[in-house]
Amino acid sequence: MRALLSVADKRGLADLGRALHALGYDLLASGGTAQVLRQDGLPVQAVEDLTGFPELLEGRVKTLHPAIHAGLLSRRTPQDQAELARHGLAPIDLVAVNLYPFAETVRRGAPLADALEQIDIGGVALLRAAAKNFPHVVVLSDPDDYPWVVQALQQGGLNPDQRLGLALKAFRHTAVYDATIADYLARQTPAAEALPATLPIGLQQIQALRYGENPHQRAARYLSPTQNEPFAQLHGKTMSYNNWLDLDAAWRAAQDFPAPAVVIVKHGNPCGIGVGASVAAAYRRALASDPVSAFGSVIAVHGVVDADAAAAMQGLFIEVLAADDFTPEALEALRGKSRHLRLLRATAASWPRREARTTVAGWLVQTPDTAAEDESAWRVVTQRTPSDHEWAGLRFAWRAVKHVRSNAIVLARQVEGDWATVGVGAGQMSRVDAVHMAVYKAGERAQGAVLASDAFFPFPDGVALAAQHGVTAVIQPGGSKRDAQVIAEADRLGLAMVFTGRRHFRH
Repeated sequence: MRALLSVADKRGLADLGRALHALGYDLLASGGTAQVLRQDGLPVQAVEDLTGFPELLEGRVKTLHPAIHAGLLSRRTPQDQAELARHGLAPIDLVAVNLYPFAETVRRGAPLADALEQIDIGGVALLRAAAKNFPHVVVLSDPDDYPWVVQALQQGGLNPDQRLGLALKAFRHTAVYDATIADYLARQTPAAEALPATLPIGLQQIQALRYGENPHQRAARYLSPTQNEPFAQLHGKTMSYNNWLDLDAAWRAAQDFPAPAVVIVKHGNPCGIGVGASVAAAYRRALASDPVSAFGSVIAVHGVVDADAAAAMQGLFIEVLAADDFTPEALEALRGKSRHLRLLRATAASWPRREARTTVAGWLVQTPDTAAEDESAWRVVTQRTPSDHEWAGLRFAWRAVKHVRSNAIVLARQVEGDWATVGVGAGQMSRVDAVHMAVYKAGERAQGAVLASDAFFPFPDGVALAAQHGVTAVIQPGGSKRDAQVIAEADRLGLAMVFTGRRHFRH
């Protein structure tokens, strides 16, 4: 029996080599792997002695040779065995290979030339060959599998299901490796397509979650191998599936406003967005938007949470609080607030290049809604032009409504000198119902507020309802076949209205 070992990650290598040698395997190894095994006193045949070629091109070529791959791909039939014998070759029964640390190199920010040197060629070929021939070859791509595989070999060998499982793991390993390289190279290409004809996705599970949206659903969190962990959890219970979804909504919205900004999210929708001169002030304005819905919320802060902000948050039950950073005093106070409160500091959080969803019709992939607004395309369509005060509010509300589920309506007002939401109507089946919800949430604060709608008003009724509750200015994309009726209604009621020419559906 022969075993080929060629590993970049040397964890468990010496123990594996000793166990295989004790089981009667002849050890075949390349370069640094052979050196480690020899240092442990094990007899090893170097790959170059088997192939008759030294390592070429500074180690770029080591195992790409028929003496290796014929041994891996032999099916143990009389015909294959005879062919190997004619060429003086022999089967290889076990392969332990892991690949150059390409993803780790990229995460460190290495230049392109260094990253290219960490693209493994021979190792991928070895894994694929061994995995293809898994009925005859045991393939090890993960050092964590060494102990149980050794135990199985000591007890008589691996069963077919175990061999198949290791082969599947190897093919997944090489698939993710190739997808990671493709994604990295695409990011080095200025003209790379956002939505290419083929889109390999390579992800690694980094966290098994307790369950999904509901306890009967299984869930896990994955990252691209080149992606650094976007948040560092500083305190509290483990994040849940729903926590991560709400944090995504809150974080994207908070980062879309100049700091300090605070976004409070419940069930994927902002129930309050506030900006201010301090995080504490922005938080108070966001909370005032809908203090009832804010109970048990997820909060994202664009800015540094200090002692004043932590004190302001003491009275609210919060599931998750994420921020650019926390002062030591704020951390101490918030940790004392609850042992369950999840506190997260952003480390490498950024908007993704693509958004993907699975559906019964396949994968849907799009670029994110992050493009800067071109205000040169905005136009006032009513007889009355917004005042400077209204313009400021319309810009704030238009940015906010982008982060609310459609049909979406946001009412905003200036509170103590800075802008905040005062009413949010989210996820309604009709736009007028979204207005109903927003003005209901706002109550008397709708008087003098401005309104943003993520898509056009199909009928004048929504504008009329808003004006009835005191809204003075509206911003919306326009584009309805009844735009003229909507504009006429706004003029009749003395509203100012701006068309942006761009909608912000969020489903």
